[in-house]
This record gives sequence, C-alpha cells and structure tokens, in this order.
Amino acid sequence: MARVSLSGGAYTARSVIAGAQRCVNLYAEINPDDAPVKRTYYPRPGLRGLSTPPTAGAGRGLFRASSGLLYAVVGWTLYAIGSDWAWTRVGDLASGRTGPVSMEDNGVSMLVVDGSTDGFVVDLATNEFSAISSAGFQGGDRVGFLDTFFVLNRPDGTAFYSSLGISTTFDPLYFAAKIGYADKLASLTVMHREIWLFGERTSEIWVNSGGADFPFEIMTGAFIAHGCAAKHSVATIGEAAFWLSADAQGQAVVLQGGGYQAKPISTPAVANAIGGYSRIDDAVAMTFQLAGHQFYVLTFPTADKTWAFDVSSGEWSEFVWVDGDGAEHRHRAGAMAFCYGEAVALDWETGALYAQDLDVFDDDGDPVVYRRGFPHMTADGDRVIYTTFVADMEVGTANASAFETAAGADIAGPALSLRWSDTKGASWNNPVQVGMGATGQFYNSLQFQRLGMARDRVFELFWSAPVRTALNGAWIDSRKLGS
Repeated sequence: MARVSLSGGAYTARSVIAGAQRCVNLYAEINPDDAPVKRTYYPRPGLRGLSTPPTAGAGRGLFRASSGLLYAVVGWTLYAIGSDWAWTRVGDLASGRTGPVSMEDNGVSMLVVDGSTDGFVVDLATNEFSAISSAGFQGGDRVGFLDTFFVLNRPDGTAFYSSLGISTTFDPLYFAAKIGYADKLASLTVMHREIWLFGERTSEIWVNSGGADFPFEIMTGAFIAHGCAAKHSVATIGEAAFWLSADAQGQAVVLQGGGYQAKPISTPAVANAIGGYSRIDDAVAMTFQLAGHQFYVLTFPTADKTWAFDVSSGEWSEFVWVDGDGAEHRHRAGAMAFCYGEAVALDWETGALYAQDLDVFDDDGDPVVYRRGFPHMTADGDRVIYTTFVADMEVGTANASAFETAAGADIAGPALSLRWSDTKGASWNNPVQVGMGATGQFYNSLQFQRLGMARDRVFELFWSAPVRTALNGAWIDSRKLGS
C-alpha cells in the first residue's frame, strides 16, 4: 500500500479542484528526519474549567500584571483573580460597551482602556480602582508600555500619545501624529523597545529619543507599506508582530513583522476565506505557547470563525467549538494570558476561565470534533479503484465501554469516520465508521474496505473522542483501471 502523508494545514482553495483540505482542531508537529513521516497532527488544547465569575458576562480582556496577579474584564466589571482562581471585584468600567479592552502596567499602576475616551487605573499594591482624570488623557483602543511611559492610540485615529514617566498623569502636549503617510492611525503595539504604529494603509516605527517636548520620534528608514484592517488583530510573540493587514492594494492578508519588514503568512486559501467574511474589522487576536508551539489565534466574532497559525510549523488550522446541535462556531476563548503556570483562556460569552491543556480532549465537557482532509488523488485522468484505506493513527487509549456510537456494538471504543468526495470536493458521501479500539489495543488497524472508484478522489477523516489521538496520514491500496 502507498503511504499518503499530510502537510500544509488547512487549505480549502477558492476552487475545490485545487484543494479541499480542512484541518480542524488539529496542529502539526514537524518530526525528526528519521521519523516515519515529516508531520504528525495532534489535537489542539482542550479547555479545562478553572472557575466562573460571580456574574456571567462577555469576556472582554485578560492580563497578567507584573505583580503576578491575573485581571479579567467580564461585562463591565474588572476582577482580580488569585492563584486559587477566586474572583475579587476591583471596579466597574463604563456601562454599555461590549468590545475588547486593553490593559498594561508600569510596575506600579495598571491602565485599562476600552476604545472610548474613558480610562481606568488600578494601584497594583492595593487594587484601588479609579477613573483617570488627568487633563491630557484622551482614551484609547490599545495601551502599551515603553521605558517608563504608557503609550496609547487616540480613538479618533489622529495621533498617539504617552503618559509622563512612571505615572498615570498625561501632559496635553505629549502626543504626535503618524507622519510617514497620510492615513489614520488604527492600532499600536510595543515590541523590543520600539513602538509599532499601524495605520489604515501603512505602518511605521517610533523609538524613544529622549526629546524634551515629546520622548518619541520616528525611526528613519523603518517604514512598512501595509496597514491594519482590525485594531485588535495586532499581537506579538517574542520579537515578531502579527496583524490582519490593509493597504493601498487590498486587505485580509495576515502579516508577520520583524526586523522592520513584514511578510505574508496567510495562504491564498486562508486569505480568501477571511476576505469573504461580511466583517473583518472586529477581528481579535490572542497568543499562547504550549509544548514548544507558539500560536497566533485570530477570531472573527461576526463571522463566527477562528483561525490559528502555528509559528513552529508555519501551518494554519481552524479552531472550532461545536454546539449541542452539531453546528460549528468560533473557539470559546475571547482572550488569553499565561498565569499561575497555566495557559488561561477567558470565555467570550460567559467570562468563564479555562486552562488550555494538551491532555484534555473536550471543551469543558463539550465534545471536540477533529477533522483532517487529504489532497486530491488522481492518476492522469484514469479511473482508480480504492480497495483499502488504513488510517495511520495512535489508538488503544480508550475504555471501549465508555463509548456508544451510531454504528452499534460492532464499533470498539470511539469511532473514526471516513468520508470522501468524487466530485473534487464539491459534495461528499455518507461517512463510514470503524472503532479506534479499547485501552491497550495498540495494534488495532483502522481499515476501511471497498471504497469504490473515482477519477479524482478526496478523503477526509474526522472523529470526536476524549482520549489521546494523533494522525500521521494513511496507507491506501488502489488499482488504476484506465480511461
């Protein structure tokens, strides 16, 4: 039988004749040279419940302060969360707003902004909460910290400004406009002691020059001909920035920036999917790291979609939550932070806290469906009979008695389903199932027999089981018939 390996992540092309591969709730790990295959696909982290807020509400922001304490905004309330995951109310933000908040601290005070002209400050020593009343404060969508200064973008898009050093006091004259190009300022971030200013069409970098009138000035020669299509799509991992771009030629390409340059990381298939959403300016980015993999996660609330980019493999996948009716929705996380030894996620709808855990295979009790498509299989236009498909998967980790499947008693353990398309991915047959086997059945062969004939065949595997699995690909036995 011929081995069919997998690579490339999610790739459903503009036309399915080019690619119809979904990669759902899986991520790739690149293996050593002596491994059987170059990539193995593992389940994305499941969600282990930690605690729930006193009052459920939209999860709008999550931040680990330099003091080590975790803060969350749920609804209109800011909470401090201890290492026992207990919630303590700190104060209330302005009511009526539902969008993401941004938080940052200077070692003494934490600043909270919500995209309006309001702002709030928390004393990290006492958790005393108050509204900012400094005359020079003008609100912001995003707040960063650099060389003792808070830096913020003005919500009207005309300028950015800073606080005085180690202070929440703002001088009305401490501001500057984006000057490299005549577009509005959309967002900002601070990375390796530089301020990256993202305009609607272009971006530029500012540094601390120690000026008396304003501490920052533009870096000569550091100019990026791509702007930002969604202010909250900006996130950093180490010394790299990621964002959903817009420029004079178009939008909806995801970029990675570093070294004063930017490169596209979204494939044409991912860019095409994003470009088809009715709204992309509400995209929200999150980042996390587990087991050596760094993820940039981009959620589109209106489109109800989540895409995740694994920096380690360079591949994209869909992160999906499945409701009780089997419908797919965006991932439950609305914000992420690392605190108390956990990669913490804040539920966008309820404000519940979860630990993202590679040894958990459900979403706080809700099943996770894993799905992986295969490339088109053709034989120079000739007809091919497919006699056997054997999934190359980790098995033997489940208690068979704990599972009930639609296929009945003939299925041992959780079920693995296979479907295929003979219309190049335009339509699919009804899936067939085999059992993954019970605990200890490591030699269980996941075989599907007598799979018909096609000129162009696309296979897809999917499964849902709260047990450890991994996918290498498949072995396929086929015979060419000719035209």
